[in-house]
Order: sequence, then structure tokens, then C-alpha cells
Amino acid sequence: MTTGQHTEPELGPEDERLPSMAEQMADQLGGWRGLVESSIPVVVFVIANVVGDLRPAVIASVAVALLIAGLRLAQRRPVRHAVNGLVGIAIGAAIAWRTGDERDFYLPGILYGIGYGLALLLSAAIKQPLVGWIWSVLVAKGRSEWRDDPKLVRTFTQLTVLWGVVWLAKVGVQAGLYLAHQDTALGVARLALGYPPYALLLLITVWVVRRVTREPTPTPLPGA
Repeated sequence: MTTGQHTEPELGPEDERLPSMAEQMADQLGGWRGLVESSIPVVVFVIANVVGDLRPAVIASVAVALLIAGLRLAQRRPVRHAVNGLVGIAIGAAIAWRTGDERDFYLPGILYGIGYGLALLLSAAIKQPLVGWIWSVLVAKGRSEWRDDPKLVRTFTQLTVLWGVVWLAKVGVQAGLYLAHQDTALGVARLALGYPPYALLLLITVWVVRRVTREPTPTPLPGA
């Protein structure tokens, strides 16, 4: 019996599998506010260190990072990106304060980048692509069906290699400036090679995976 009421069509698995590309990008980057806020402490350190001494620059950058985290907490906004940035700033500031060498402010980020890049390449080599597992956690709500799809395994492996190569390349530039004692240039490189390559890699990853998962599966011919 028809009631005349309009019934919304149910969403199939493909429709509910992924958030939109914009939603995924915004979540991982923290939006434009997240991008700006994560960069401010480094900008403060670079400027304060150029016009003054190391220790005031360290204090200023940590104070700004704490202020940003506190404001987000007071506004009940997500603090994940602010906390991550605060931890990185605090470790670098502690090392620079202890050694008295301003370039050591950037050392934790360089070491982290080397480790992350190598981990990416190693995971691809052993057929456990890290980008695929991160995708499962952050996007696919813990599901890992991609492990049963050779096409997706191959896709995530290729993307993981891309991430690893780019990550090692950008950290290699920073390491070169670190060894050359180019402190101000190192700060500029930290900003320029921070979110822009990350955003580009994320855009490529989201676009490629969505394209692969939406490709129709060939229908077997009768009697095949």
C-alpha cells in the first residue's frame, strides 16, 4: 500500500564509505586556522631570534604555542593540532635552550622527518604500506578491507613510496641547512617545506584513492 510519503533513498556502501574530499582535507590540516596557528610559533622564533637572542626567542615561541593551545581549549575547539605543535615546539625549545645553539630548535623536526620517511619506505617494502593503515584509521573508520583488494594494496604501496620520497627530500634540505649552520634559512625552510608539501601529498592521496575505489568492478561474462 502506498502512503504517499517520500522516502529518502538508502545510501549504499560506496556512498557512505568516505567523507567528501574537502572534509578529509580540512580534518587532516585543521582548516586554515589550524595551518596558521601551527606556523605562528615558528614564525615568532625566527623573527625573535633574528632581532634578539636565542633564549628570548625560545620563551616567546613556547609562550605563543601555549597561548594558542589555551585559546582553543577555552573555545572548546579541537586541540589535536595545537597540542601536536606545542609538543614539537617544546622539545625543540628545550634542546636549543640546553645547547645554546639556535639551530637545535629545528633538530627534533629533522630527526622525526628522517624516521618517518624511512618508516614509510620500509612499510612499502614489506607490503604493509603505512599510508593504507593510516587511511584505515583516519578515514575508513578502522576498516581494512583494502588489504583484500590487490588494486588498493598496489595503490597504497605506490602512495606510501611517494610520501616517503617527498618526506626524505624535504627533510634532506633542512638537514643540509642545519649542517651548514644556516639558521635563518633553516627557519624559512621549516615553514616553506612544512604544510605545503603535506597538503599536496594529502590532496593526491585522497584523489587517487577515491578514484580507485569508485572504479566499477568488471562484470564477468555469462559462462566465463
